[in-house]
Amino acid sequence: MSQRISKLTENLARTIVGKANAIRLILVALLSGGHALLEDVPGVGKTLLAKSLARSINGRFQRIQCTPDLLPTDMTGTNIWNPSSREFEFLAGPIFTNVLLADEINRATPRTQSALLEVMEEQQVTVDGVSRKVQHPFFVVATQNPIEYQGTFPLPEAQMDRFTISLSLGYPTEAEELQMLQHLQDRISTDELQPCLSLEDILELQHLAAQVKVTPALQRYIINLVRASRSDEEITLGVSPRGTVALQRATQALAFLEGRDYAIPDDVKFLAPHVLSHRLIPAGGRQAKTIVERLLRSIPVE
Repeated sequence: MSQRISKLTENLARTIVGKANAIRLILVALLSGGHALLEDVPGVGKTLLAKSLARSINGRFQRIQCTPDLLPTDMTGTNIWNPSSREFEFLAGPIFTNVLLADEINRATPRTQSALLEVMEEQQVTVDGVSRKVQHPFFVVATQNPIEYQGTFPLPEAQMDRFTISLSLGYPTEAEELQMLQHLQDRISTDELQPCLSLEDILELQHLAAQVKVTPALQRYIINLVRASRSDEEITLGVSPRGTVALQRATQALAFLEGRDYAIPDDVKFLAPHVLSHRLIPAGGRQAKTIVERLLRSIPVE
């Protein structure tokens, strides 16, 4: 298993320079059966990361450029009339894929954003009263620009809660950016990237990650951390029970990536800012990640 994971990590690193932590977080979201939200400025490799992941696991990749005029049926698909058969036929939308990139998701209207709620949680799409399962694995990578607010529709709390992990790729360091330029001619494109795992391998890895042991003491630590967010004076809305489950699943996935069959407190501490920050609403314009880091310092490990 560790060899398979190493191959996947190395494959992604062939197209993405200097983003080891981002790659690890994306794989945590994938192996935990969740989804990832990338909050970053344009041009730092968000699309490249999602497309490289799809190629590496030999999965289908679809990209949706979210705009205010995008309709829910543009994502889910719709029934169209077939004159030859004289009946309606379902034309599947881009949501029926393995890796879905919803680019600039906050530019879509709330009605269109809501089209993702069912599929992200239930792994199915309902159109005209008929539910259809999406392919497995199904992984959503959504991006939004945290700088531009004009013409955007902030994601509601219910949708933010569907993302297992939020992360930012950030600008590369000077050395990484220089390395990117030096190897620009030698680096392969995503179309040339060869798959190193199959979809069946990913499903097996997800199953094995879910079997990683989490001791009762570590579960109490997770619960104490989450419950502290619900009573903190600097937080208007705390983390939901879905966030509690997501943190445990992400912790199991990270331990599995590290080659362990048991989770440790350091797994929780590393993941908590990425799993919990986007699920809470801070009071008075405070930074959510700063609050989570403060809670981590104040909650003791049993």
